[in-house]
Amino acid sequence: MAFLGFGRVNELKQELSEAKSRNANLKRAYAAAQSNRLTSDWISQSTSADSEVKGSIKQVRNRARQLVRDSDFAKAALRAVRNNVVGTGIKRQSQVKMKRGDRLAEDINTRIEREWKKWGVADRCHAGGKLSWTDIQRLSITSTLESGECFIRFIRQPFGNSKIPFALEIIESDLLDDDYNGIEKNGNQVRMGVEIDKWDRPIAYHFLDFHPGDYQFSYANTAIKKRVRVPAEEVLHLYLIERPGQTRGMSAFASAIMRLRNLSGFEESEIVAARATASMMAFVKTPDQDLFEDGNYDQESVLDFAPGSIRRLAPGEEMQFFSPNRPDDGFSPFVQQMLRAVAAGVGCSYTQVSSDFSQSNYSSSRLELLETRAHYRTLQQYVIESLCEKVFAKWLEMAVMSGVLELPGYDIDPERYEEGKWLPPAAQFVDPQKEADAYKTLIRSGVMTLSQVVALHGGDFDEQMRQREKEVKKTKKMGIVLDTDPGQVSNNGVFQPSLFSNVEESEMNDDIPQDEELD
Repeated sequence: MAFLGFGRVNELKQELSEAKSRNANLKRAYAAAQSNRLTSDWISQSTSADSEVKGSIKQVRNRARQLVRDSDFAKAALRAVRNNVVGTGIKRQSQVKMKRGDRLAEDINTRIEREWKKWGVADRCHAGGKLSWTDIQRLSITSTLESGECFIRFIRQPFGNSKIPFALEIIESDLLDDDYNGIEKNGNQVRMGVEIDKWDRPIAYHFLDFHPGDYQFSYANTAIKKRVRVPAEEVLHLYLIERPGQTRGMSAFASAIMRLRNLSGFEESEIVAARATASMMAFVKTPDQDLFEDGNYDQESVLDFAPGSIRRLAPGEEMQFFSPNRPDDGFSPFVQQMLRAVAAGVGCSYTQVSSDFSQSNYSSSRLELLETRAHYRTLQQYVIESLCEKVFAKWLEMAVMSGVLELPGYDIDPERYEEGKWLPPAAQFVDPQKEADAYKTLIRSGVMTLSQVVALHGGDFDEQMRQREKEVKKTKKMGIVLDTDPGQVSNNGVFQPSLFSNVEESEMNDDIPQDEELD
């Protein structure tokens, strides 16, 4: 009977292990799913969206806030997104139409816009009396990006001198009880403070009475948790859904937090090294060994240098200076690469985070702007659909119920009076002349309309045309010819017959005709 040697047994075991590994990898058709020495430390789990959020929501939220407080780059990234998405506010243009035809009901639209603007001041629209409607938009997107989510509660009572019983309360995400999970008596499930039905539709939100971190002022109240159940129809929950079944939001800085933290530490180390370099240190080399024979060295062991000082060295001594070469030559490229990754994670451009325009030109700036603008438009649409339209619809309902607005047939068809468009802040030009010429070509070729270009830059087309008509009539009446008027001056600055040469003088003074009554 033959016996295998110990070495041969080990070889067979190794071959068997390799065969098992090959068979396992064959089952994984994708290279990303293979397990080998390069992926042995890669731990991934098949967890639900809520499971991932629950274990990280508090820590990520707190760290993101700390970075925004202390990191210039994080603050710049947040500011860039907020200013480009909301800026000076997303304005509304009412577009209620007549019952017959496509003509706008100018009188109705004017009244709606006037009352909406009056309500939008801080003393009326905000329950706390501190935030205007524009401020609420800015704070909402700020909290959504920084903390991952924001809550807005509808308060049905008037504030200030408003006659409309409607205002908004901004609630920070910390007030929603993250630790409250379970089954309610009505059978609804509660996930991190959000009560949902079998379709995962929010039914109610369970808020704490006091901010859990307000222990400096209300410790006695926060020591014992007390929750308030608020129906979902009274709350707007603003957060970006990244996965199906996601109940709570996650900070936009989640993927950039560690990089920003490490970058801060790297900068601090370089600063310490640079300060050491600024303190010029030197050593004296001497070939005289007799100085150390008795263990005593009578010469100065430390030489202090002052600006402009000259020191003599003993014969044979040599001065050697200590130079750690700080800051490191690789410092700037490393920081740039880190900030590019941070910008990509947050959703803004590198130049917006770093304020570094040294390597920018027209082509690179335009490509960068186009890429970030697409992201900003996506966020703008989210703000419009999730915040602006819902707030306006509720405000309009309360304005009609209170008698501030009289809208015939509103109770039958309220959506008719909700017609309108929202105008985000104007898009910025990289090269105004080139882009203006491009818009002119697109309009003339029929690819874009004039109203689209005006809206793209945050303008109200109807209002702009009315103002333009007034200007043209006034300059014509006063006999003023402007070289910006294409109706009278060509592109080459040559005078040409006016488009209004056949218009009677009386017509020039007529006001814009008003639409007939809606009913």
